[in-house]
Formats: sequence, C-alpha cells, structure tokens
Amino acid sequence: MTRHVTLLGVSGFVGSALLREFTTHPLRLRAVARTGSRDQPPGSAGIEHLRVDLLEPGRVAPVVADTDVVVHLVAYAAGGSTWRSAATVPEAERVNAGIMRDLVAALRARPGPAPVLLFASTTQAANPAAPSRYAQHKIEAERILRQATEDGVVDGVILRLPAIYGHSGPSGQTGRGVVTAMIRRALAGEPITMWHEGSVRRNLLHVEDVATAFTAALHNHEALVGDVWTPSADEARPLGEIFETVAASVARQTGNPAVPVVSVPPPENAEANDFRSDDFDSTEFRTLTGWHPRVPLAEGIDRTVAALISTKE
Repeated sequence: MTRHVTLLGVSGFVGSALLREFTTHPLRLRAVARTGSRDQPPGSAGIEHLRVDLLEPGRVAPVVADTDVVVHLVAYAAGGSTWRSAATVPEAERVNAGIMRDLVAALRARPGPAPVLLFASTTQAANPAAPSRYAQHKIEAERILRQATEDGVVDGVILRLPAIYGHSGPSGQTGRGVVTAMIRRALAGEPITMWHEGSVRRNLLHVEDVATAFTAALHNHEALVGDVWTPSADEARPLGEIFETVAASVARQTGNPAVPVVSVPPPENAEANDFRSDDFDSTEFRTLTGWHPRVPLAEGIDRTVAALISTKE
C-alpha cells in the first residue's frame, strides 16, 4: 500500500529539498506551507499542495486527519536566521514548539492506527547546559513528541540536524546559514569574518543529504521510533578552513582575487553556540538505515557559490 505522507513546512529550505527527494519514491504526497511552495519538482503533478497557516486555530487537525506519515519541518525564521530570531521574537516559541502541541493533540483525537511522525530538531538540543532559546523550543517539542510516542499516539522519530548548507532546487534557495552568509560577503568583495581564530569546528551537512536522511528514516522508522538520531557529515571542519574554501571557490568562479578571511571581535548578540565545536557521531543511524552523506563539502560549496552567482545575474 502506498503511504500517504504529509510534509509540513515544504516551502522552506529543507522542505523544498525533501519534496524533490520524496517525488522519486512511491509515496502519495501532501505538501503544506503557509506561503505555498516555490518549487514544482519533476513528477510533482500528483502532489496535493495546501496553503495553510498552521498557527490559526483548528488548522492543524484537517491537514493530518487521514495521513500515514507526518514530516514536521516548520521552524520560525526571521531576520536572516532561524535560531537567532528565537531569542527576540515571542512568536518563535509558538511556531517551534506550539505547532508540535497542536499536532499531537490533533493526532491524539483522531481514530485509527498511530502515524509515523518525523521531526526536524537541532543538534543544539544536545547541549542542555547552555541551550539557545531556539534549542529550548526544540527540546520542548521533542519532549512533547516523546510523550506522545510513549502514549502510543504516534511513532515518533527525532532527527537532530547539524548546520545545513547548499542549494535547494531551482528556486534558488540557499538557506540562512553561515556558508551562504560568507559566500555573499565574498561575492560582494568583502572580507570573510569570523569571531575567533578559526579553530571552531562545524559539521556541515548538505541539504540534499538532509533530504535523503529523512527518506532513510521514513523507510526504516521501525528501528528508530522513540529515540533521537543525528545524521551528520563524515567530519567537522575548522571554520577557518571552511571559509578559505569559500573564498577560493568564489575567486575561481568569478575570476576575482580571493577575499581575505579575518578575525573580528564578536558582537554583543553572540551566543555560546558560536564558539562551541561540533562533534557528532552518526554511525548507529547509518548502520540502521544504510544512509550516508553523498555531497563532499568542497563540491557542495562550489555548487552553492554557482547558485548564488546565477541568482545575481
């Protein structure tokens, strides 16, 4: 039987990549977004597209009333950042955690077998000693999902995602992360800046690899239910090295001299996460699902640079 999958947040960076990935599998798809999806990937003619503001009362339940699988990708984003905006915008908690409350309530009230619920969380939630506000919201959403799984309401699977970068589909979405920000600086001929000496490591996962991780989780959810998993790149790289790769890629593709990579004092709004290195182990997730990342960092950066150059032309 073909699974009926509902994707929440499909117009976002990860959502658009996941929609394209899911169209290559035998799934019946419902794509839900507040603004509508900008991408129409190949094979998308049979997709049910819904424009729904999930923050409006009573809008969540009808969307998931008849689905076998829910993929929850919705997160609050403003001012060019997903996780930083959570510290200053009260509405962020309503999006990042509140939609999970509404979703679980809707699924608890409906008849039938428990659906699979795949949730996009963050690796920031793995450090409860000094979580950002965004991480606090995601931790609360994880708690709600864990309880619902224990209660038999859903088969919940939590994927904590590291920093994501890349180019997501023909719409030109390139995310809101540090890689895109520094590519834009280099394209403008501005120095690439870092708030330390460059040794802080980042585990960067290409958005296409995120999409295949969700697909692997869906097809192997029985082995993953009730736990937290971290699909990640093969290794974390020092930001100084990453930024030098960005500068070299921009120079090579534009013909301009490479911009310098320089250290600058951190701003007042810098958080502990900005100075914490990423060290994640996805071995068990890979073993259980067969997933592995396929886009090397240098290639991913080259492709992202090319996409940003094309959108400026």
